[in-house]
Amino acid sequence: MDLSSMEALRAACTDFAGGDVASADAARARQAELVKPEGSLGRLEDIAVHMARWQRTLRPRLDNARIIVFAGSHGVTRNGVSPFPDEVNAQMLGGFRAGFAAICQLAEAFGARLEAIDCGVDEPTGDLASEPAMTEEGFLEAVRKGVNAVGGSEDILIFGDMGIGNTTAAAAVAAALFGGTGADWAGRGAGLDETGLARKAEVVDSALAFHGDALGDPLEALRRVGGREMAAIMGACLAARRHGVPVLLDGYIVCASVAPLYRLDRSALDHALAAHRSAEPGHRRVLEGLGLDPLLDLGMRLGEGSGAATALGLVRAALACHNGMATFAEAAVAGRKGDV
Repeated sequence: MDLSSMEALRAACTDFAGGDVASADAARARQAELVKPEGSLGRLEDIAVHMARWQRTLRPRLDNARIIVFAGSHGVTRNGVSPFPDEVNAQMLGGFRAGFAAICQLAEAFGARLEAIDCGVDEPTGDLASEPAMTEEGFLEAVRKGVNAVGGSEDILIFGDMGIGNTTAAAAVAAALFGGTGADWAGRGAGLDETGLARKAEVVDSALAFHGDALGDPLEALRRVGGREMAAIMGACLAARRHGVPVLLDGYIVCASVAPLYRLDRSALDHALAAHRSAEPGHRRVLEGLGLDPLLDLGMRLGEGSGAATALGLVRAALACHNGMATFAEAAVAGRKGDV
Protein backbone atom coordinates (compact mmCIF):
# COMPACT_ATOMS: atom_id res chain seq x y z
CA MET A 1 0.00 0.00 0.00
CA ASP A 2 1.48 3.33 -1.07
CA LEU A 3 1.21 5.82 1.80
CA SER A 4 3.87 8.23 0.63
CA SER A 5 1.50 11.20 0.27
CA MET A 6 -1.99 12.36 1.17
CA GLU A 7 -3.07 11.62 -2.40
CA ALA A 8 -1.72 8.07 -2.20
CA LEU A 9 -3.49 7.54 1.13
CA ARG A 10 -6.72 8.83 -0.36
CA ALA A 11 -6.44 6.33 -3.21
CA ALA A 12 -5.79 3.50 -0.74
CA CYS A 13 -8.96 4.46 1.13
CA THR A 14 -11.15 3.80 -1.90
CA ASP A 15 -9.72 0.54 -3.23
CA PHE A 16 -11.39 -2.42 -1.54
CA ALA A 17 -12.40 -5.96 -2.34
CA GLY A 18 -15.57 -7.35 -0.78
CA GLY A 19 -15.92 -10.26 1.59
CA ASP A 20 -16.76 -13.77 0.40
CA VAL A 21 -20.49 -13.78 -0.32
CA ALA A 22 -20.49 -17.54 -0.98
CA SER A 23 -19.13 -18.26 2.51
CA ALA A 24 -21.68 -15.92 4.03
CA ASP A 25 -24.51 -17.61 2.15
CA ALA A 26 -23.29 -21.05 3.21
CA ALA A 27 -23.09 -19.91 6.84
CA ARG A 28 -26.63 -18.53 6.68
CA ALA A 29 -27.84 -21.81 5.20
CA ARG A 30 -26.13 -23.73 8.00
CA GLN A 31 -27.83 -21.54 10.59
CA ALA A 32 -31.18 -22.56 9.10
CA GLU A 33 -30.29 -26.26 9.50
CA LEU A 34 -29.13 -26.15 13.14
CA VAL A 35 -31.31 -27.64 15.88
CA LYS A 36 -33.20 -24.48 16.78
CA PRO A 37 -36.05 -22.42 15.36
CA GLU A 38 -34.72 -20.43 12.42
CA GLY A 39 -33.46 -17.03 13.52
CA SER A 40 -33.87 -17.84 17.21
CA LEU A 41 -30.29 -16.90 18.11
CA GLY A 42 -30.89 -13.42 16.76
CA ARG A 43 -27.79 -11.34 16.27
CA LEU A 44 -25.52 -14.25 17.22
CA GLU A 45 -26.48 -15.74 13.86
CA ASP A 46 -25.65 -12.46 12.10
CA ILE A 47 -22.26 -12.35 13.83
CA ALA A 48 -21.44 -15.88 12.65
CA VAL A 49 -22.40 -15.01 9.08
CA HIS A 50 -20.35 -11.81 9.21
CA MET A 51 -17.31 -13.72 10.43
CA ALA A 52 -17.77 -16.35 7.73
CA ARG A 53 -17.91 -13.66 5.06
CA TRP A 54 -14.69 -11.98 6.11
CA GLN A 55 -12.73 -15.09 7.09
CA ARG A 56 -13.91 -16.63 3.81
CA THR A 57 -14.92 -19.94 5.32
CA LEU A 58 -18.06 -21.74 6.43
CA ARG A 59 -16.49 -22.43 9.84
CA PRO A 60 -14.86 -19.21 11.12
CA ARG A 61 -12.62 -19.37 14.18
CA LEU A 62 -10.98 -17.16 16.79
CA ASP A 63 -7.59 -18.76 17.33
CA ASN A 64 -5.79 -15.48 16.64
CA ALA A 65 -7.69 -12.60 18.23
CA ARG A 66 -5.62 -9.43 18.69
CA ILE A 67 -6.19 -6.21 20.59
CA ILE A 68 -3.94 -3.27 19.70
CA VAL A 69 -4.02 -0.19 21.92
CA PHE A 70 -2.55 2.97 20.42
CA ALA A 71 -1.43 5.69 22.85
CA GLY A 72 -0.80 9.35 22.08
CA SER A 73 -0.65 12.81 23.62
CA HIS A 74 -2.70 15.91 22.78
CA GLY A 75 -1.67 19.55 22.84
CA VAL A 76 -5.29 20.57 23.28
CA THR A 77 -5.06 19.62 26.96
CA ARG A 78 -3.41 22.99 27.65
CA ASN A 79 -6.95 24.41 27.33
CA GLY A 80 -8.18 22.55 30.42
CA VAL A 81 -10.35 20.00 28.62
CA SER A 82 -9.48 17.09 30.90
CA PRO A 83 -9.24 16.67 34.68
CA PHE A 84 -6.18 14.42 34.28
CA PRO A 85 -2.59 15.49 33.47
CA ASP A 86 -0.72 14.41 30.35
CA GLU A 87 1.66 12.24 32.40
CA VAL A 88 -1.13 9.68 32.64
CA ASN A 89 -0.54 8.73 29.00
CA ALA A 90 2.92 7.29 29.59
CA GLN A 91 1.87 5.79 32.92
CA MET A 92 -1.07 3.96 31.34
CA LEU A 93 1.04 2.82 28.40
CA GLY A 94 3.32 1.21 30.93
CA GLY A 95 0.29 -0.27 32.65
CA PHE A 96 -0.91 -1.90 29.45
CA ARG A 97 2.49 -3.51 29.03
CA ALA A 98 2.73 -4.51 32.70
CA GLY A 99 -0.71 -6.11 32.69
CA PHE A 100 -2.56 -4.11 35.35
CA ALA A 101 -5.07 -2.13 33.21
CA ALA A 102 -8.67 -3.13 32.58
CA ILE A 103 -7.99 -4.07 28.98
CA CYS A 104 -5.32 -6.51 30.14
CA GLN A 105 -7.86 -8.39 32.24
CA LEU A 106 -10.47 -8.38 29.48
CA ALA A 107 -7.97 -9.59 26.89
CA GLU A 108 -7.06 -12.51 29.13
CA ALA A 109 -10.69 -13.27 29.98
CA PHE A 110 -11.78 -13.43 26.34
CA GLY A 111 -8.70 -15.00 24.82
CA ALA A 112 -7.04 -12.17 22.93
CA ARG A 113 -3.41 -11.20 22.52
CA LEU A 114 -2.78 -7.61 23.65
CA GLU A 115 -0.22 -5.15 22.31
CA ALA A 116 0.25 -1.48 23.19
CA ILE A 117 1.90 0.89 20.71
CA ASP A 118 3.42 4.28 21.56
CA CYS A 119 2.27 6.93 19.08
CA GLY A 120 4.12 9.75 20.81
CA VAL A 121 3.03 9.90 24.44
CA ASP A 122 5.99 12.19 25.19
CA GLU A 123 5.38 14.39 22.14
CA PRO A 124 2.01 16.17 22.23
CA THR A 125 0.28 17.11 19.01
CA GLY A 126 -0.36 20.73 18.15
CA ASP A 127 -3.24 22.49 19.88
CA LEU A 128 -6.07 21.65 17.49
CA ALA A 129 -7.97 24.80 18.49
CA SER A 130 -5.32 27.10 17.01
CA GLU A 131 -3.05 25.02 14.74
CA PRO A 132 -3.06 21.70 12.88
CA ALA A 133 -2.63 18.79 15.27
CA MET A 134 -0.19 17.12 12.87
CA THR A 135 1.89 18.02 9.85
CA GLU A 136 1.15 16.03 6.71
CA GLU A 137 4.25 13.89 7.20
CA GLY A 138 3.50 13.41 10.89
CA PHE A 139 -0.01 12.34 10.05
CA LEU A 140 1.15 9.90 7.38
CA GLU A 141 3.77 8.49 9.75
CA ALA A 142 1.06 7.79 12.33
CA VAL A 143 -1.16 6.17 9.70
CA ARG A 144 1.74 3.98 8.59
CA LYS A 145 2.33 2.94 12.20
CA GLY A 146 -1.23 1.65 12.35
CA VAL A 147 -1.00 -0.07 8.98
CA ASN A 148 2.24 -1.80 9.94
CA ALA A 149 0.74 -3.06 13.21
CA VAL A 150 -1.66 -5.31 11.29
CA GLY A 151 -0.23 -8.59 10.08
CA GLY A 152 -3.20 -9.68 7.98
CA SER A 153 -3.44 -13.22 9.38
CA GLU A 154 -5.54 -12.29 12.41
CA ASP A 155 -8.96 -13.89 12.89
CA ILE A 156 -10.31 -10.67 14.38
CA LEU A 157 -8.90 -7.31 15.41
CA ILE A 158 -9.83 -4.82 18.12
CA PHE A 159 -8.32 -1.35 18.37
CA GLY A 160 -8.09 0.61 21.59
CA ASP A 161 -6.98 4.13 22.47
CA MET A 162 -5.20 5.99 25.23
CA GLY A 163 -4.70 9.74 25.16
CA ILE A 164 -5.71 12.40 27.67
CA GLY A 165 -7.76 14.95 25.72
CA ASN A 166 -8.71 12.61 22.92
CA THR A 167 -12.45 12.88 23.53
CA THR A 168 -12.02 16.56 22.60
CA ALA A 169 -10.24 15.51 19.42
CA ALA A 170 -12.97 12.95 18.70
CA ALA A 171 -15.65 15.60 19.19
CA ALA A 172 -13.86 17.94 16.78
CA VAL A 173 -13.42 15.21 14.15
CA ALA A 174 -17.05 14.13 14.49
CA ALA A 175 -18.30 17.71 14.19
CA ALA A 176 -16.15 18.20 11.08
CA LEU A 177 -17.42 15.02 9.44
CA PHE A 178 -21.08 15.02 10.48
CA GLY A 179 -21.85 18.66 11.24
CA GLY A 180 -22.95 20.40 14.42
CA THR A 181 -21.29 22.42 17.16
CA GLY A 182 -19.05 21.66 20.08
CA ALA A 183 -22.05 21.38 22.37
CA ASP A 184 -23.49 18.66 20.10
CA TRP A 185 -20.41 16.46 20.34
CA ALA A 186 -18.54 17.24 23.56
CA GLY A 187 -19.13 14.98 26.56
CA ARG A 188 -17.72 14.70 30.04
CA GLY A 189 -14.90 12.40 28.96
CA ALA A 190 -12.84 11.41 31.97
CA GLY A 191 -15.14 13.28 34.38
CA LEU A 192 -15.47 16.99 33.56
CA ASP A 193 -17.78 19.18 35.61
CA GLU A 194 -20.25 21.63 34.01
CA THR A 195 -17.63 24.36 33.69
CA GLY A 196 -15.15 21.98 32.10
CA LEU A 197 -17.78 20.64 29.71
CA ALA A 198 -18.65 24.15 28.55
CA ARG A 199 -14.95 24.92 28.05
CA LYS A 200 -14.52 21.73 26.04
CA ALA A 201 -17.41 22.65 23.73
CA GLU A 202 -15.90 26.11 23.23
CA VAL A 203 -12.55 24.59 22.31
CA VAL A 204 -14.21 22.40 19.68
CA ASP A 205 -16.03 25.42 18.26
CA SER A 206 -12.74 27.32 18.14
CA ALA A 207 -11.18 24.44 16.20
CA LEU A 208 -14.05 24.35 13.72
CA ALA A 209 -13.75 28.10 13.15
CA PHE A 210 -9.96 28.12 12.89
CA HIS A 211 -9.67 25.29 10.35
CA GLY A 212 -12.80 26.24 8.44
CA ASP A 213 -13.44 24.72 5.03
CA ALA A 214 -10.31 22.53 5.21
CA LEU A 215 -12.30 20.23 7.51
CA GLY A 216 -14.54 19.31 4.59
CA ASP A 217 -11.87 16.81 3.52
CA PRO A 218 -12.16 13.73 5.81
CA LEU A 219 -8.42 13.08 5.88
CA GLU A 220 -7.63 16.73 6.52
CA ALA A 221 -10.16 16.74 9.33
CA LEU A 222 -8.36 13.90 11.08
CA ARG A 223 -4.96 15.46 10.45
CA ARG A 224 -5.93 18.90 11.69
CA VAL A 225 -8.10 18.12 14.72
CA GLY A 226 -7.37 14.46 15.52
CA GLY A 227 -4.42 12.80 17.19
CA ARG A 228 -1.59 10.44 16.35
CA GLU A 229 -3.25 7.48 18.04
CA MET A 230 -6.42 8.26 16.08
CA ALA A 231 -4.51 8.37 12.80
CA ALA A 232 -2.89 5.04 13.69
CA ILE A 233 -6.29 3.51 14.44
CA MET A 234 -7.54 4.66 11.05
CA GLY A 235 -4.48 3.14 9.41
CA ALA A 236 -4.92 -0.15 11.25
CA CYS A 237 -8.59 -0.33 10.31
CA LEU A 238 -7.69 0.46 6.70
CA ALA A 239 -5.10 -2.34 6.67
CA ALA A 240 -7.60 -4.77 8.18
CA ARG A 241 -10.13 -3.88 5.47
CA ARG A 242 -7.63 -4.42 2.69
CA HIS A 243 -6.55 -7.77 4.23
CA GLY A 244 -10.18 -8.78 4.80
CA VAL A 245 -9.75 -9.14 8.58
CA PRO A 246 -12.95 -8.58 10.60
CA VAL A 247 -12.87 -5.81 13.21
CA LEU A 248 -14.78 -5.03 16.39
CA LEU A 249 -15.02 -1.26 16.79
CA ASP A 250 -14.72 0.14 20.30
CA GLY A 251 -16.09 3.46 21.55
CA TYR A 252 -16.15 7.16 20.71
CA ILE A 253 -12.46 7.62 19.95
CA VAL A 254 -12.16 4.55 17.74
CA CYS A 255 -15.36 5.24 15.81
CA ALA A 256 -14.40 8.88 15.24
CA SER A 257 -10.96 7.71 14.11
CA VAL A 258 -12.33 5.40 11.42
CA ALA A 259 -15.18 7.68 10.35
CA PRO A 260 -13.00 9.37 7.66
CA LEU A 261 -12.75 5.99 5.91
CA TYR A 262 -16.53 5.76 5.78
CA ARG A 263 -16.86 9.31 4.50
CA LEU A 264 -14.43 8.50 1.68
CA ASP A 265 -16.06 5.15 0.80
CA ARG A 266 -19.32 3.85 2.26
CA SER A 267 -18.04 0.26 1.98
CA ALA A 268 -14.85 0.94 3.92
CA LEU A 269 -16.23 -0.37 7.22
CA ASP A 270 -18.12 -3.38 5.86
CA HIS A 271 -15.65 -5.64 7.70
CA ALA A 272 -16.43 -4.01 11.04
CA LEU A 273 -19.06 -4.55 13.72
CA ALA A 274 -19.82 -1.89 16.32
CA ALA A 275 -19.02 -3.61 19.60
CA HIS A 276 -20.85 -1.31 21.98
CA ARG A 277 -22.45 2.07 22.57
CA SER A 278 -20.51 4.01 25.17
CA ALA A 279 -21.89 6.44 27.74
CA GLU A 280 -20.20 9.32 25.89
CA PRO A 281 -23.15 11.02 24.13
CA GLY A 282 -21.22 11.76 20.95
CA HIS A 283 -20.63 8.07 20.38
CA ARG A 284 -24.33 7.45 19.81
CA ARG A 285 -24.36 10.13 17.13
CA VAL A 286 -21.22 8.78 15.44
CA LEU A 287 -22.73 5.30 15.31
CA GLU A 288 -25.84 6.75 13.70
CA GLY A 289 -23.68 8.60 11.19
CA LEU A 290 -21.87 5.38 10.33
CA GLY A 291 -25.10 3.39 10.14
CA LEU A 292 -23.90 0.90 12.76
CA ASP A 293 -26.02 -0.90 15.36
CA PRO A 294 -23.89 -1.80 18.41
CA LEU A 295 -23.89 -5.25 19.97
CA LEU A 296 -23.77 -4.01 23.59
CA ASP A 297 -24.87 -1.01 25.62
CA LEU A 298 -23.35 -1.34 29.09
CA GLY A 299 -22.71 2.29 30.00
CA MET A 300 -18.95 1.84 29.50
CA ARG A 301 -16.73 4.85 28.75
CA LEU A 302 -13.21 3.70 29.54
CA GLY A 303 -11.70 3.38 26.07
CA GLU A 304 -8.63 1.13 25.78
CA GLY A 305 -10.70 -1.21 23.57
CA SER A 306 -12.55 -2.40 26.67
CA GLY A 307 -16.05 -2.41 25.18
CA ALA A 308 -14.91 -4.27 22.08
CA ALA A 309 -12.96 -6.78 24.19
CA THR A 310 -16.14 -7.48 26.15
CA ALA A 311 -18.09 -7.96 22.92
CA LEU A 312 -15.48 -10.50 21.83
CA GLY A 313 -17.25 -12.85 24.24
CA LEU A 314 -20.38 -12.53 22.09
CA VAL A 315 -18.40 -13.40 18.97
CA ARG A 316 -17.01 -16.48 20.69
CA ALA A 317 -20.55 -17.47 21.73
CA ALA A 318 -21.79 -16.97 18.18
CA LEU A 319 -19.07 -19.15 16.68
CA ALA A 320 -19.41 -21.82 19.37
CA CYS A 321 -23.05 -22.26 18.43
CA HIS A 322 -22.42 -21.97 14.70
CA ASN A 323 -19.62 -24.53 14.64
CA GLY A 324 -20.60 -26.79 17.51
CA MET A 325 -24.34 -27.30 17.19
CA ALA A 326 -25.73 -30.25 15.26
CA THR A 327 -28.05 -29.94 12.30
CA PHE A 328 -31.53 -31.47 12.45
CA ALA A 329 -30.29 -34.34 10.29
CA GLU A 330 -27.20 -34.99 12.41
CA ALA A 331 -29.18 -34.99 15.63
CA ALA A 332 -32.09 -36.99 14.18
CA VAL A 333 -34.47 -34.27 15.37
CA ALA A 334 -37.60 -33.55 13.36
CA GLY A 335 -37.44 -30.20 11.61
CA ARG A 336 -40.20 -27.85 10.50
CA LYS A 337 -42.96 -29.29 8.37
CA GLY A 338 -43.87 -25.97 6.83
CA ASP A 339 -46.01 -23.04 7.83
CA VAL A 340 -49.20 -23.82 9.79
